[in-house]
Amino acid sequence: MRDLGMSFSSDTKNELCRVEPQQCCRKAECYGLLLCGRNFSDAGVSLVTENRAVARRAARFTAETTGAVMDVSSSVLHKKSSAHSYTVGAAGAGEARKVLAFLGHTGKEISLRINLGNLENECCHSSFLRGAFLACGTVSDPGADYHLEFAVPYMNLAKDLTGLIRDILELDLQPRLARRRGSFVVYLKGGEKVADFLAWLGAPVAAMKMIQVRMLKELRNNVNRQTNFETANIGKAAAAAAQEVLAIEKIRRVSGIRALPEELRELADLRCRNPELSLRELGQRLSPPLSRSGVHHRMKRILEFSEKLERR
Repeated sequence: MRDLGMSFSSDTKNELCRVEPQQCCRKAECYGLLLCGRNFSDAGVSLVTENRAVARRAARFTAETTGAVMDVSSSVLHKKSSAHSYTVGAAGAGEARKVLAFLGHTGKEISLRINLGNLENECCHSSFLRGAFLACGTVSDPGADYHLEFAVPYMNLAKDLTGLIRDILELDLQPRLARRRGSFVVYLKGGEKVADFLAWLGAPVAAMKMIQVRMLKELRNNVNRQTNFETANIGKAAAAAAQEVLAIEKIRRVSGIRALPEELRELADLRCRNPELSLRELGQRLSPPLSRSGVHHRMKRILEFSEKLERR
């Protein structure tokens, strides 16, 4: 059985991999894929992913954009599982240097930063972040949570990602930064914010699914709240009816029902025979009919009569 969170995240990445960006955006997405991959230095340029579509896209975009030769390999993650891990890497140190030089890096940076020169136009920002998400991002299944994150190994790179997301003015996002097990995590929370961001990256189907799940959750919560409210009211009504029946039975036992004023006897008899009825329903069965407030007033007199019997 597939993990629901990984399934939604994987489906989202598959959808993003069907986006065909223009040439300037292709370079930006390639940059996001590699910069946020496993290794981006003169020791090698590589990306590791469990998504085959992401691996193929990274290899194709890098070869087409930089002209470097890329190797793709796969391995089984677990003996009892059919899941694979895919590694996309430059074929040797010379090819890695070609990639780095093309993207304006030396490979000797102590702390990686985003080279904004690779984001030539405004449209390139979404492509770069799409590549970064494909490389190091995940999104939770909306049935469980509304959470999207990027996990990178460098603090300054994480800060740059945070700033780039915050600068998407039309979305008004509020990304947060945290440290987790040696990585720096940039994350978004909230169904509306995450859905808007996914649509902006190029995954409208995933965004729509998140919106639909969110609406269904809200509907269920509203129904549950209403049900709980009605259940509480039913419980209160049942407790009140039980108290009324006990009071009337005490009157019968101690002084007899005829001790009640005539206008209260019919109500007392009706309540004992119909403990499940509401005050409104009791009033409708009286002759002549009586309003709910009228029934409440008479029932209060019956309870007071019963209390007086105790004080005798």
